[in-house]
Amino acid sequence: MPRPLRSEIYSPSEVSILHVCQRCVRRAYLSGVDDFSGKDYSYRKEWIRQRIEKLASVFAVDVLTYSILSNHLHVVLRNRPDVAETWSDKQVALRWLQIFPGKRIEDQLGDPTTADVDALAKDPERLALVRTRLSDISWFMRALSEPIARLANRDDDCTGSFWEGRFKAQRIIDEAALLACCMYVDLNPIRAAMAESLEKSEFTSAYDRLAAQAGKKVESSAAQMRAIPREEAAKMLRDLSPEQLRETRKKVRKRKGPRVLRDAWLAPLTLDRKSNGPMASKEGLRASDKGFLDMSVEDYLRLLVWTGQQKRSDKKGSIPADYAPVLERIGIDAGMWIDLVWNFKKYFGKSRGAGSPDRMREMAASGGKMFQPGQKQARKCFI
Repeated sequence: MPRPLRSEIYSPSEVSILHVCQRCVRRAYLSGVDDFSGKDYSYRKEWIRQRIEKLASVFAVDVLTYSILSNHLHVVLRNRPDVAETWSDKQVALRWLQIFPGKRIEDQLGDPTTADVDALAKDPERLALVRTRLSDISWFMRALSEPIARLANRDDDCTGSFWEGRFKAQRIIDEAALLACCMYVDLNPIRAAMAESLEKSEFTSAYDRLAAQAGKKVESSAAQMRAIPREEAAKMLRDLSPEQLRETRKKVRKRKGPRVLRDAWLAPLTLDRKSNGPMASKEGLRASDKGFLDMSVEDYLRLLVWTGQQKRSDKKGSIPADYAPVLERIGIDAGMWIDLVWNFKKYFGKSRGAGSPDRMREMAASGGKMFQPGQKQARKCFI
């Protein structure tokens, strides 16, 4: 059965949350130790984390959770066309040119020039298209996948496809599925026996949030949003040798921002229901300051730690009294919580949307379908 069209899952013009998975082709290693060759590709995880962090500062897309594994990665993303609408024409042009300069590498200076920004900002038809793409998850994933594939192929001294195909996307259609999906993504390294605990599950959003709680900071990989003045760009192209231009481009690529908390580029976890509107971020590290779950980050991490411990324990405990009301409020059967998180793919793996049976039925009807695969299975987990 072919994968559904993207248009059947979400519309870039509407705020949506997607669980996205991108997998390597054949035996290619995204990161980790290749058992066949013995080569350790773990250093690639930082490439990917930094790239996602940079894109989070440019696109109108919130990164809710992520995890990077040996041959695939998971990201939960929320597109924000409402945030993109708050940007000025020059801001849209500058953001786009930071990622898609539209020039050959040898003609680039690392940052776009003011002439490039002005030219795009004065083209209303092109600018409208660019504004839409900056809030499109498909373009976000394109800007993530292609550079990583090029780097990996250069690293492996080979050519050809690095990714299995287009990324798999699944819409998250209610709060219950969002909470379970976020925890499923955060617990993936433990589920795959790549880490023993969340504190050792580096390159996951859970690790970043725990590190931030402890005050750990890193150098920001956010885009600097600079444009080179026209006169300065002309002088550089005229006076610098090809070797000097290459060195200039390398310095720009390696340029780091100020030290920030490790999770500063992730969407805030706690949803403030009193705040309305786009809540566009003013710090330039992420698309917006809008949360996504009706619970504190401390409660989320405590429930996440407890859920992770149950999978590894011979005797699974009952749901703590503190969390039972939370699960009941969002309609989840507390007795099925552990199974829902650890076997999220079993319940929703073949469905275009993950959520309660009623919400899945509504999504199917809106797309002209009679039902969605997984409705019967999901019914076991909901009150």
